[in-house]
Amino acid sequence: MVEKLLSENIDKADALLLGIEYDKTSSFGKGADKGPRAIIDCFDTQLELYERHTKWSPARRLKISSLIVSNLKNKEPELMVKEVSSEITRRINEHKFIVALGGEHSITAGILDAWAKTKFKDQITILQIDAHLDLREDDSDYSLNPSKFAHSCVMKRALEMGFKIVPVGIRAYADFELKTAKENNLTIFEWPCDENSETIDNIVNAIKTQNVYITLDVDGIDPAYMPATGTPVQGGLSWRFVFDLLKEVFAKKNVIGSDIVEVAPRQNDQLTEFGAAQLCYYMIALKFRDKAQI
Repeated sequence: MVEKLLSENIDKADALLLGIEYDKTSSFGKGADKGPRAIIDCFDTQLELYERHTKWSPARRLKISSLIVSNLKNKEPELMVKEVSSEITRRINEHKFIVALGGEHSITAGILDAWAKTKFKDQITILQIDAHLDLREDDSDYSLNPSKFAHSCVMKRALEMGFKIVPVGIRAYADFELKTAKENNLTIFEWPCDENSETIDNIVNAIKTQNVYITLDVDGIDPAYMPATGTPVQGGLSWRFVFDLLKEVFAKKNVIGSDIVEVAPRQNDQLTEFGAAQLCYYMIALKFRDKAQI
C-alpha cells in the first residue's frame, strides 16, 4: 500500500494545501476548477515520501494537511476574491505555510488581498512564473462579461495593492500590458532566456525584498512538462530550471506563501497534476529544510 502524505488534522498542520475550485473567467480551455482535487490526490497517493532533490522526507517530520474551498464555483469574481481573502487571512493568522491550488489565476488576487492587509505588505515581492504578464485592466477585449478580477488581470491588481513583481517565463502579452510593465519599472525575464546559474542569480537579485510570495502559473513552464492548462503557449521554462530557481529563492529569501494555478486536468493524462504535486512537496521541503536534520 502506498504511504499517504497528508494528515487530517488541519489545526495542527505546519503546511496546508488549500484547494480553491474556481474557473469562471478562464478565456480558452476550461477545467481549472478540477485542478485542486487532482493535485491533492496525486500528492497524497502518488508521491514518494522521500523528496530526492532536498534529500529528506517532509511528511515524516511535518504535518501537511489539505482543505478544499468548493463553494465558489458560480460566484462572481469580485465575491470570490473577498471570500478567498477571508480564508487566507484566517490561515495566515494560524501561522501555516500555505500552498494554494487553483483554479484559474484570478484566485491569486484574493490571496494577495489578504497579504496586503498584513504589516508585511510593503516588504513583499511577488515572483511570478507565467507565460503571460496578466496586466490587463479588465478582460473587456475578449469577454462579454468583463471583470477587473479576471485571470488576465491579476498582476495589475497586485500592482494596485502596492506589491513589487518579478515576472519570469513571459512570452505572450498585449502592447498595453508591456506599457504598464514599463511604467511600473518591472524587470521582466522573458523566455527564451539562458537557463543557467547566472540567470537565476539575476532573478533573485531583482527581488529587492527579503519576503517573497511565489505565484506559479503552470503555463509558465514548457507544455512538454505541464501540458494540461487552459492557456498553453509554446516554449517556456524547463522543469530543471524551475527547480533550480525555486531552490535559490528559498535559500536566499523568506518565502511566505505560494500558489500553483491553471492546472486543467484532462482525460488519460495525469502528467500536469502530478508535476504540480511534485512542486508542492518540493516547496514544502525547501521551506522547512531546517527540520531535515532534527
